[in-house]
Amino acid sequence: MIDHDIGTSTDGAARSRGRPKQRPDSEERQRILGIACDLFLDVGYGGTTMDAVAARCGISKKTLYRLFPAKTDLFKAMVADHRRTMLALPRPDDALPTAEALAAIFRLDIDETENRQRLAFIRLAVADADRYPEIGEAIALEGAQAALRLLAQWLAVQQARGALRPFPPEAAARMLMDMVFSVMVKRYPGDALMTSEQRVGHARRCIEVFLTGLAERREAA
Repeated sequence: MIDHDIGTSTDGAARSRGRPKQRPDSEERQRILGIACDLFLDVGYGGTTMDAVAARCGISKKTLYRLFPAKTDLFKAMVADHRRTMLALPRPDDALPTAEALAAIFRLDIDETENRQRLAFIRLAVADADRYPEIGEAIALEGAQAALRLLAQWLAVQQARGALRPFPPEAAARMLMDMVFSVMVKRYPGDALMTSEQRVGHARRCIEVFLTGLAERREAA
């Protein structure tokens, strides 16, 4: 039995009252990004509205606009979030061999389901970029340029350690991203017939060729 005047049950336990505790903004932002991404994949950028995002998230538009002032801000955050699924940087210094560290950076060890999900977003975003200039800008600023900068910084550290020979880090990063993402993201005739295992194998060979060209040469003993 509940004593409604004092807000406790007859056995002395406190009765919960009022609104449920709200999530921290950082947690709520991440939840919204995941739901908005699903909506974007369902209906495309043009069909995604802030009203629809708020409704699917079960939040007020006021809350949504407080965390993401505009649809473009929401999409930029989605691109930045997905950049991390494509390139795991920055990363801890775990002393892995360079080839294995690069495989981890490009996330070549994820399962097929997760791989399909991350590539679906990128491919749809690139396709919509032709119709919506703001998408192209978001991909460039929050995706490609940020990823290039982070990878160049990592390669520069490896050069400073002597693991790679001197070479302009940004140029090296661009070459490596072109090599790996050419089979993971871009589509060439016949690519649709490749299995995930074949794509990962090709990406690993790209890393091997890249390192063969940049690996520090040492005199034979």
